[in-house]
Amino acid sequence: MHLRSNSFHPYAALDPRLAFGAHDPVHTFRLSHNRNPHLAWSDVPAGTRSFALLCWDPDVPSRADDVNQAGKTVPLDLPRVTFHHWVVVDLPADLREMAEGSHSDGIVPRGKPIGPTPAGGQTGQNDYTGWFAADPDMSGTYGGYDGPCPPFNDTRVHGYRFAVYALDVPTLGLSGAFTGDEVRRAMAGHVLAEAKILGTYAIHPGAAR
Repeated sequence: MHLRSNSFHPYAALDPRLAFGAHDPVHTFRLSHNRNPHLAWSDVPAGTRSFALLCWDPDVPSRADDVNQAGKTVPLDLPRVTFHHWVVVDLPADLREMAEGSHSDGIVPRGKPIGPTPAGGQTGQNDYTGWFAADPDMSGTYGGYDGPCPPFNDTRVHGYRFAVYALDVPTLGLSGAFTGDEVRRAMAGHVLAEAKILGTYAIHPGAAR
C-alpha cells in the first residue's frame, strides 16, 4: 500500500492549519485551525474488507512537571510516550481518500462526538480526552481528529504518524469511546497491509530539528 497527502510532504513540517495549537510571537501560544489533513491511499491488497486509520505522536513528554511552564523547557532527553490524535475503524473497503477538513475544521471545546464519520466507519476517542479531563472548560470525550499541540516549551520536534491499515474483516467490533490501543489489539491478526506517512511539528521556535 501507498499513503500520500496533498496537505503536507513526508517528513516535512505540518502547516499550523492542521494543528490544535501554534506559536504566537506575542503570547507564545495560540489555538489553531485544527483541520484534518488530506489522505489518499492506493495499491490496496485483494481481500480487503475494511480499513482502520490511526494518527499518533510518540514524542509526548512522559512527565508533565515542566510542560507549558514559562521560564522552563522540556528536556530533550526526557522519556516519551504515545498520544493518539485520530482513531477510526470500519472504513469502507472501497474508500481511497479523505479530504482536508472533512473530519475536523476547528476546535470544539469538550470534543467532537464519537460515532459515524463522514467517510463511513466509526471514530473512537483520541487522547485529548485524558489530557483535558481535569480542565473544567475543556473536559469531555474527544472524537475524530484533533491535531498537534506539543508543549510550547518542548525543545523536541514531534513526529506525527498517519497510518492506514487494510483489514480482512468488515468490522473490528468496537463501539463507544474505544481508544487507539484498543484498535491496535483488535487489529492483531487481521492486517493485510499498512501504509504510513510522517509529518513533523513543534511550537517552540527553537525546537531541535
